Amino acid sequence: MNTRRTALISGVCLAALVTAACSDDGDEAVVETPPVTTTTATTLPTPAPGMSGDAFQLPETADADAFTYDDQAVPVGSTVDIDSDDEDGRTTVTLAVTGLEPNRAFGVHVHTQPCGPEPADSGPHYQNNPDPAATPDSPSTDPAYANPQNEVWLDITTDAYGDAQASSTVDWEFRDGEARSVVIHDHHTMTGPGEAGTAGDRLACIDEDF
Repeated sequence: MNTRRTALISGVCLAALVTAACSDDGDEAVVETPPVTTTTATTLPTPAPGMSGDAFQLPETADADAFTYDDQAVPVGSTVDIDSDDEDGRTTVTLAVTGLEPNRAFGVHVHTQPCGPEPADSGPHYQNNPDPAATPDSPSTDPAYANPQNEVWLDITTDAYGDAQASSTVDWEFRDGEARSVVIHDHHTMTGPGEAGTAGDRLACIDEDF
C-alpha cells in the first residue's frame, strides 16, 4: 500500500470538505447546491361561498360597480355581493362582504342615487314613505321615517377576516328607478331623534339597480 499517496488523498478531501466530496477511487465529486426559489403570493379576498362578488376599486376606476372612499376600512380588492328579491309586496335584501377592516362595525343602507367620485353623490337613504320635512341638504333624521321598517338597513360587524353578512326584509317593494346604490358607513346606524338613520362618513358605495 502506498501510504504517502493515501495520506495525500485524505488531506485533499479534508481541505475540500465544505465544497466537495471524495469518491471511493479518490476523485473529487462536486456537490451542487440547489438554487433557492422565493415565491411571493399576493391574493385578494374571495367572495363568500356561492356569491359572485364585486371587487371594490378606487372611484376613478373605469367600469367598476363598487367604489371605496377609504381604502383602510374598505380596501381595494375587498368584495361585496348584494342580492334583492321581492315577492308578494315584500322585499329581502342580502349583503355579503369579504376583506373589509376586521372586527369593525359598519352601517349600511340603500340610497337613492348611483355612486360617484364623491361620497355624497349617492344621495339620501331610500324611504318607502318619504319624510316630507327632508331636503337634499338636510336628509331625514326623524325616527318616524328614518327607521329599518321604512328604509333598508344592513348594518354589519366584520369578523377577524373582515367578512360579514346581513339581511333585511321589509313589507314593501322599491319604486322603479328610485333605489340605485348601497352605501357602507363608518359605524352602526343611530336611532335617536335628530340623528336617526345617520351612521357617519360614507366609506364605500356599490351601484345596484333594485
